[in-house]
Amino acid sequence: MNHTFHIPVLGLGYSIDTPLKVAKYGISSVVSIVDDELTERMRKYHATQNNEAYTPIDKKAVDSRASRITAYLNLLNKLVNKQFKSLLNEKPEAGTALEKYFELLPDHSVLKNSYNKVLTITDSQERALALESLKDKMKPGSIDVNIMSKVDKANYNMNDEYLGDDYTDALAAMRGFANSDLESSIIISAGLNPRLYSYMEKCADFYPDQSGILRKNVILKVSDFRSALIQAKILAKKGIWVSEFRVESGLNCGGHAFATEGFLLGPILEEFKEKRVALAAELYDIYAAALTAKGFTPCATPVQRITAQGGIGTAEEHQFLINYYQLDAAGWGSPFLLVPEATNVDDHTLTDLVNADHTDYYLSNSSPLGVLFNSFKKSSIEQQRLERIAKGRPGSPCTKKFLCTNTEFTALPICTASREYQNLKIKELQKQDLPEESYKQQFDHITEKVCLCEGLCASTYIKNDMLKPKENKAVSICPGPNLAYFSGKYSLKEMVQHIYGKTNLLDNVARPNLFINELNLYVDYLKKDISDQLDELSVKKARYFTKFKEQLLLGIDYYRGLIPELKKQTNITLNEMQEQLLQAEQRLIGCEI
Repeated sequence: MNHTFHIPVLGLGYSIDTPLKVAKYGISSVVSIVDDELTERMRKYHATQNNEAYTPIDKKAVDSRASRITAYLNLLNKLVNKQFKSLLNEKPEAGTALEKYFELLPDHSVLKNSYNKVLTITDSQERALALESLKDKMKPGSIDVNIMSKVDKANYNMNDEYLGDDYTDALAAMRGFANSDLESSIIISAGLNPRLYSYMEKCADFYPDQSGILRKNVILKVSDFRSALIQAKILAKKGIWVSEFRVESGLNCGGHAFATEGFLLGPILEEFKEKRVALAAELYDIYAAALTAKGFTPCATPVQRITAQGGIGTAEEHQFLINYYQLDAAGWGSPFLLVPEATNVDDHTLTDLVNADHTDYYLSNSSPLGVLFNSFKKSSIEQQRLERIAKGRPGSPCTKKFLCTNTEFTALPICTASREYQNLKIKELQKQDLPEESYKQQFDHITEKVCLCEGLCASTYIKNDMLKPKENKAVSICPGPNLAYFSGKYSLKEMVQHIYGKTNLLDNVARPNLFINELNLYVDYLKKDISDQLDELSVKKARYFTKFKEQLLLGIDYYRGLIPELKKQTNITLNEMQEQLLQAEQRLIGCEI
């Protein structure tokens, strides 16, 4: 990578075509392939915009989900390569995409310094030769793809007959990526799915070619070292190498929030730093043995990158993570929601984000997956949810059915955000004759769920004028809490310059260090969890809370020891961070179990 940052996946639609906007500048980004209806509509849109042939793939066609995903990824790949080829044909003049490519690179980039030297060459022939040599070293950003392993709905034919394991949502999506022309990475998030991992063993591009090159790489998005090791070993035993561990903060991130058991980002990265070499060696031994058993000749240990993301907000934090923890790169997600050049946020939602404050960002139970979800109070889907409750019709029509997992009332799975489920669940609740306060609490819990399948695509359709008549236009958006510190609409250049410290978009903004922000999120999370369970606190849960609390206290001690290093590399105020750690510690000690 020429850049030291990447743009992680942002909801379903927010980064669905981000590669078309940033890859030509060497910036890597991640596309979600959960929704094949979205990929099909975006394929038609971009094919039309670029005068490319478009042949629709009907939803009822055999293996349509995989075919739609493959077709969209192939189009992205084709268009990005076309853009990049056009860029390479430009002259190094102000205002060109070629000039912007180098302008966006960090100042320490060897490529950028070489470009600046080329510009000083006065002999036109010599300069042209030097520029051509330099262009050979340029490459576009990677078009990476994200799969949530647990979003793996079973699928049935028109006669309600199960289509088989190979046609579940996650496996079909994996097949869509595996069959594509992309030479990039699949990012697997949301934990372990043994069935998915077994299916990957059938995909040829995950194995090295005769030169030892992997056409497709695997990235695991993880929240701690232990889960990384477990998952990577399973894949290594199948002859599949994990090319990157993408460590994400459990709570200080966007989208679904997978809280750890009190393990904080700093200590987690410290463990990866200490065990990185041993981890690669252990995995390689398993990997090489598996390849040999499959008839491959193992080559030298492949590259294994470590990156981190979640809550990074300043150039100093970015560089500290890379320098101190010896990371290969860091992810910047939510801030790019304020960059119209890079992501799909409709004007109304964008204005609300720009004018939001800390109270507008919160963790909710709105996801039908039953996992905490970062929500935005001003989102139109939240307003729609409340209006539907007021009208006595809570829940959403369920059209896409990607999150249908509940069989509490039905033979075939339905979604807990659906009108059907919420109606059945409320009727069951009404029969219990509960006290008013208990009834309201459970009613609110049932009706808090919202349709993410439509809500996370709506903004994309609105921005690109693709919304169909009568289609739901309520927008769901899931930025991380760190976005509260940003309050502007930015260009791609401004955001990249902010990441690399050439400008400061948070100048005069009072913002604690990312480690402090995450720590406070965990203390709040623990306090709320304890409060919710006080009436029925089991021995097992009490032990869990005690261990969680102890782990956070260890994290505080770790950060106290880290302050001298932070002081060396950042402008952090020593006394301020010590005071913030003390306040968090006192709040934590006050959590009675």
